[in-house]
Amino acid sequence: MEGTKTIRYSDIFLSCFTDNASKYNPASKLHYLIYIYSGEMEINERSKITYLHKGECAFVRKDNQVSMTKRPKDDEQFKSIVLSFPRNFLREFYHILHKKQLPKDAQRPKVSVYKLPADRPDIVSLFESITPYFDSGMQPTDELMNLKLMEGVYVLLNTDKCFYSSLFDFTEPWKIDILDYLNENYMYDLSLEEIASYTGRSLAAFKRDFKKISLLSPEKWLIQKRLEEARRQIDSEGKKVSVVCFEVGFKSLSHFSTAYKRLYGVPPTSK
Repeated sequence: MEGTKTIRYSDIFLSCFTDNASKYNPASKLHYLIYIYSGEMEINERSKITYLHKGECAFVRKDNQVSMTKRPKDDEQFKSIVLSFPRNFLREFYHILHKKQLPKDAQRPKVSVYKLPADRPDIVSLFESITPYFDSGMQPTDELMNLKLMEGVYVLLNTDKCFYSSLFDFTEPWKIDILDYLNENYMYDLSLEEIASYTGRSLAAFKRDFKKISLLSPEKWLIQKRLEEARRQIDSEGKKVSVVCFEVGFKSLSHFSTAYKRLYGVPPTSK
């Protein structure tokens, strides 16, 4: 978008622009910690709106279905600083934690957006220490940026123990349940690689774990799940086939009709 400027150092980046508003739908495989330096941000997660204003901060989990709108406010351009947490970094961080002190009862939140308490000294200190590098154009070292990412993780872990289960979802006991994830996200156009990543697994580990819960392949499970939901909506809610087809995740009506008839023996228009 014209007027937008992004500066990135390692996995920390600053975004700013001078236009009226900018809306986008991120499909990230990474967790984000977003701090609003000026302006405001609106985050829409399935019609649940979270507003971030100057000096406020939020964690956005990687497996999200959100849209974000950035806006200038009070004659100040929008400016944010974002920390992103790659899985390899989180794995390395996990190995330095004292395992006996880990909260095994930490539960993964249902929501993908978590707004942190405002005016926390540790949050303000973290982001104010990063800002000079963007303002001066001086290139920080990768080691320094890595320390800032570690500081960001500690901010989260000191906020709520639920962040253990979100950040370290690649290990027991917080590994994301595959069926829970698929039942919530079967209608989205996600590759197996993306689904594996969103559930905290490599593709090989995802396929191995999936075999433990279903005799079907992941691809066939998704098709059957979409068809079952389509049949329910057509029969119980009286929805039009042309609408249901795309709502449950099919890309074409002809493909949907063929798959539906193959499974149920009748075309989807039949009652």
